[in-house]
Amino acid sequence: MNIGVVTEIKPDERRVALQPGAANDLIRRGHTVFVQTGAGNGAGAPDHAFTEAGATIVDTPQDVLDAAQLIVHVKEPQPSEIAMLTPDHILFTYLHLAAYPEVAEGLQASGATCIAYETVEKAGTLPLLAPMSHIAGRLSTQVGAFYLMAPNGGKGVLLGGHAGVPQGQVVVIGAGSAGLNAIDVAVGMGARVTVLDVNIGALEYVLQRWGSQVTTDFSTRSAVGEAVRSADLVVGAVLVAGDKSPIVIDREMLDTMHDGAVVVDISIDQGGCFETSRRRRITIRPTSSMASSTTRSATFPARSPTRHRKLCRTQLSPTFVHSPRHISITGTHAGTPRWPQRRWRPHNEQGRSSRTRVEYVDPRDAIIPE
Repeated sequence: MNIGVVTEIKPDERRVALQPGAANDLIRRGHTVFVQTGAGNGAGAPDHAFTEAGATIVDTPQDVLDAAQLIVHVKEPQPSEIAMLTPDHILFTYLHLAAYPEVAEGLQASGATCIAYETVEKAGTLPLLAPMSHIAGRLSTQVGAFYLMAPNGGKGVLLGGHAGVPQGQVVVIGAGSAGLNAIDVAVGMGARVTVLDVNIGALEYVLQRWGSQVTTDFSTRSAVGEAVRSADLVVGAVLVAGDKSPIVIDREMLDTMHDGAVVVDISIDQGGCFETSRRRRITIRPTSSMASSTTRSATFPARSPTRHRKLCRTQLSPTFVHSPRHISITGTHAGTPRWPQRRWRPHNEQGRSSRTRVEYVDPRDAIIPE
C-alpha cells in the first residue's frame, strides 16, 4: 500500500503521524511511504531521516495525496486538506467529530473512508487515544499549578504546602486515562486530591492505587458543586467515546469558586465539560485563571509521536483553565509555552500565525467569558 504523511497545518501542531523508524518498519513490510517535505521538523525528524529510512520526500500535500491511498495524520484535517480528499483515500487520524461538525460534513462530502484514532478499540480499550490522554492529564496539573501562582493571576497556592502552610485542594472529575494521570501528578506534588466519577469500578481502582492520599465520591451535580466550591484547582477529564462531552460544571458552579482558583478542561477536544470552555482565546482577569487546549500533547512533539506511532504501527500491519474572575486561556501551546504577556503575539516561534489572542479586561468587567 502507498502511505502518505503530510505536514500538520493546524495552528501550533508540530507532531508528525509517523516517525522515521515507523516509516522504515512499514517499508520493510512491503509498503511505500511518501512524506511531505518538512513534515517532521517540529518533532525532531528532518527530511534526511525519512530518506535514510527509505521514504520518498515530496513537495506538497497534493503530491502526497496523489501518490498515496492511506493518509496518516495527527489532528483533524483543515478545510484545504479536506478539499483534496477523494473516494479513493483512507484517512487515519484524530477526528473528534463531535466537536467539529463542519469537519464531519466535509469528510462525508469527500467520499473518503475516515478512521478516527480515538474510536479504535482493542480488548475494550482505546489504544491510540490513551497515550495522548496520559500526556494531557499529566500536563493539566502542571499547567494548573503554574496559573495558581500569584504573578500568573492565581491565588498564590503551593499545591504541596509546607510546614505551617496547608496543601492545595485539587479536584479531578473523571477517573479515566487522563484523569488518572492528573491524579498521579497532583498526589506527587503533595496536594489534597478529590476524585469524582460515575464509574464505581474506576473509583475503586483509584482507592487501591493511592489509598488515603485521595478522597473519592460518586459524581452527582451536588457532589461536584460541593467539591469545586472549596477547590484551588479543578481538572475536567470527562470522556464519552465518540460523543460530545457532557457539561459537568456550569456557570453557577464557577461563580461559587474562590477568586484565583483555576480549572483546566482537557475534554475540550470533545467540546469541553465546562459550560464556558472556548478554544484559542486568552483573557486575563485580575483574580483567577482559566485555560483550554485542543492539543495539549502537542506541547511535547518530540515525545508524543513516539508512543503514538508505535501503537499506530501495530494497527497498520490525538486547556482550558478557568475560574470565576479569571485568566481564561483557550488555545494550544506547542513547543516552548507562551505565557500571557501584555502584547499581541501574532506569530509563533516558527513565524507562523498562531491566532491566539491575549486580552486584558478591566476588573469591573470581570464576568465569565462567553
